Amino acid sequence: MVPGVFGCPIGDSIPFRRLSNQTDLGQNVPHTIQGVLPMKQDKRKKKALPQKKSGSSSFPMINKDAAGIDIGSGEHWVAVPEDRDEEPIRSFGCFTSDLHAMARWLKKCGITTVAMESTGVYWIPPYQILEENGFEVRLVNATHVKNVPGRKSDVSDCRWLQRLHTFGLLSRSFRPDNQICILRSYWRHRENLVRYASDHIRHMQKALTQMNLHLHKVLSDITGVTGMKIIRAIVRGERDPQKLALMRDRGVKNTPEEIAKALEGDYREEHVFVLSQAVELYDFYHAKIDACDQEIERCLHSFDTKIDPALNPLPPPKHRRNKPLGNQSFVDLRTELYRVSGIDFTQLPGFDALTVQTILSEIGLDSGRFPTEKHFVSWLGLCPNNRITGGEVKSTKTKKTNNRAAAAFRMAAQSVGNSKSGFGGFYRRIRARLGAPKAITATAHKLARIFYRMWTTGQSYLDMGADYYENRYKERVLHNITRRARELGYEVTLQPLAERVA
Repeated sequence: MVPGVFGCPIGDSIPFRRLSNQTDLGQNVPHTIQGVLPMKQDKRKKKALPQKKSGSSSFPMINKDAAGIDIGSGEHWVAVPEDRDEEPIRSFGCFTSDLHAMARWLKKCGITTVAMESTGVYWIPPYQILEENGFEVRLVNATHVKNVPGRKSDVSDCRWLQRLHTFGLLSRSFRPDNQICILRSYWRHRENLVRYASDHIRHMQKALTQMNLHLHKVLSDITGVTGMKIIRAIVRGERDPQKLALMRDRGVKNTPEEIAKALEGDYREEHVFVLSQAVELYDFYHAKIDACDQEIERCLHSFDTKIDPALNPLPPPKHRRNKPLGNQSFVDLRTELYRVSGIDFTQLPGFDALTVQTILSEIGLDSGRFPTEKHFVSWLGLCPNNRITGGEVKSTKTKKTNNRAAAAFRMAAQSVGNSKSGFGGFYRRIRARLGAPKAITATAHKLARIFYRMWTTGQSYLDMGADYYENRYKERVLHNITRRARELGYEVTLQPLAERVA
C-alpha cells in the first residue's frame, strides 16, 4: 500500500469520496493519488462537431409510419413516432375492447405498419384484430431483438421495436394465409388428441402388466383387432383364457394355445376397473378424433381445385401398408391433398397422407413464399448453420427448432432407412460414416429439396432404386480418384479384380 498524507495507507482509512474535498493538500499529495483529484474545468468553448441528420442517405427511413408493440399476457405496450402524439408510448389492456381502442389510436397516429414481438400465443388476438383493421402486421422473432444493451423493460422494448422497424431492420416470421391457418389449427388439435389417446394405451398396458397378462408378447399391437376384442371381453367379465384366445384374428402368427398361456393372470378387481376406464377414455378420444376429421374434411372442401381427380386419377400408391395406422383418418386425405395441391407427394419414399397433410398445413400451398430451395430448407432448420468468427468455422450444427414440418421430414427420413429406395441407400451410407442422427438430418434435407422441386415444378417423383444410387455413387468416387491422380501427374487405369478361382 502507498502511504497517504496522514500517515495511513490509501484505500484503508481515506474514503474515495473524501479526496475531492481536500483542497489544501497541494504538492504534498503523492503522485499516486493526484489522478483522482478533481481536474480544473477548461472554460474555453469547444467547437461543436457536426451531427448527422436522422434519415440521411446513409441510413434511410424505410417505414416512416411504423409502430412497435411489446406483447404481454396482461397488457401490450405500443410505441409510435414521437411527433405523432403527445404521449408516443401507451399501454393497452388485453381485452377485446382494449385491442380495438389500440387499433383506433394507431389509425389516429397515421400508422400503417406494425411490428410485434411475443412469446407463446398472446400475439394471435392483437395480430388478427390489427390485420382486420388494414394494418400491415409483422410478427418478429424474439431472438432477433433480444440483444439490446441497457435496461430491460416493456417501454424500452416497444420503443426499440419501433426504431428497428422504422429503418427496415426487422424481418417477419413466416405465417401462411388465413385458410391454411384454419386447417393448421384443426390438424394441430388432431395431433393433440392422438397424443392424449396414446397416453391411455400406456394405461391399458400398465393395467394388463399388473394383472400379469402378457398380451403384448403374443400380439404386436394390443390396440389391433384381436387385442381390443380381448381387452373389451376382459372388461365385460370374461376370465377364461381359452375363450379369450379364440377371439384371435386369422392374421395373428401365434397359436391360440400361446395366447391362452399369456392370458393366465390375477384378475384383481381394482386393476380391471383401471383397465375399463382406460378403454373408455381411449374410445372417447377416438370419437373426438373422428369429429375433428369431419371438420378437416369440411375445411379441405373449401379449397380451390387445382386438379380434378376424376379427370386425372391418382396413380396407385407405391408404398402399401399391411395394416392401417391406429391414428389413420377416415377422410381420403390422399385424394383431397392431390386435388388442392395438384401433386401426389405420397410418391416420395416414407411419405403417407398424414405426413403430407402435416407438412402442407404448416407451409401452405403457395411455393412463392420460399424463393429457392435453400430458403426452404433453411426455414426448416435442416441445413448447416455455419458460425464463422475470424475466418474460422466454429460450428456447422443445424439450428434448434420446433418446426413441425421439419419433424415430419425427419420421421420420413427415419422410415426409409431400411427401404430399397435410393434414399435408403443414401441413409445407410451416411449412417455408416457419421451415425444415425446425422444420417436422419441429411436424408431429411434431401427429401425436403426434392419435395420443394415437386412443389414448384409440378413434376412427379421417379425412384430408380438403391442399386442405381449405389452405382452412381461408385462412379463419382472412381471419377474423383482418376481426377486427383491426373492432377498429381499420374495416369490411372481402372480394372475390376479378377474373380478368385475356388
